[in-house]
Amino acid sequence: MQIFALDLMENILRLHRDLADGTYRHGAYQAFKINDPKPRQIHKSSVRDRLLHHAIYRILYPFFDRTFVADSFSCRVNKGTHKAIRRFCRFNYRASKNHTRTVWVLKCDIRKFFENIDHEILLKVLGGRILDENIIGLLMEVISSFSSGLGRGLPLGNLTSQLFVNVYMNEFDYFVKEGLKAEHYIRYADDFVIMSGDKNWLESLIPKISGFLWENLRLQLHSDKVFIKTLASGVDWLGWINFPMHRVLRTATKQRMFKKINNDLKIGTISSYLGMLKHGNTHKLKKVILQIVKDQ
Repeated sequence: MQIFALDLMENILRLHRDLADGTYRHGAYQAFKINDPKPRQIHKSSVRDRLLHHAIYRILYPFFDRTFVADSFSCRVNKGTHKAIRRFCRFNYRASKNHTRTVWVLKCDIRKFFENIDHEILLKVLGGRILDENIIGLLMEVISSFSSGLGRGLPLGNLTSQLFVNVYMNEFDYFVKEGLKAEHYIRYADDFVIMSGDKNWLESLIPKISGFLWENLRLQLHSDKVFIKTLASGVDWLGWINFPMHRVLRTATKQRMFKKINNDLKIGTISSYLGMLKHGNTHKLKKVILQIVKDQ
């Protein structure tokens, strides 16, 4: 960052010239691991390349966002986990006919999502919307700059990856909404749920979903993370255990929260967690946190 900033204007002009004459080449990545909460491999690109990523995102995001289904909530403006949870509650209300019948939930997760995004398929999807060959060529340079093997994979560190996975999965979103007629469907990244009062219908969707993902996107469901259960028994989704009339914090999330608070009693940390807890039934947890602060 500091090296790029030393001669900022010249570096920006050089990037502009490379883009204008078609000689731009994406640089290498710096890899490192984080725990968020499970181990993840992050690939960080150079400042020069990140500057381009932001420019691409700023231009393409508004163009593609208007094509996305309303019930896709990951990495989108005015969306996010809290709004996804609220949508989950609204769909529960509808599917249960105002809490007068049992609601079943099909929950699925895609195996090694970012690692298995197929470059050729992604570029084909992008090409269906973008007709300018120069733009497609530039996107190809960014996409092919990283590979987890055999022309697959997007780096978790790129801003563009957040947009590209939504463009990629938008194909699946429309299949579920229009092809399968699944009205009560919500997706957050590679994690999605479908609600219904008909368990047999949900069971019939699994092979159709699996078939579409593989045949059209070369993705596979995570066999250990596909299940159908009643909402009354508690559905673990987006950090919360969701029930028909309330939700409680997932045990692992609760443990991480108290570990972080005990190691860092900054006002910002406490405020952040109290803000998160207001989205569920967490009165007792709030009292414990406030007592910890008081005892210090």
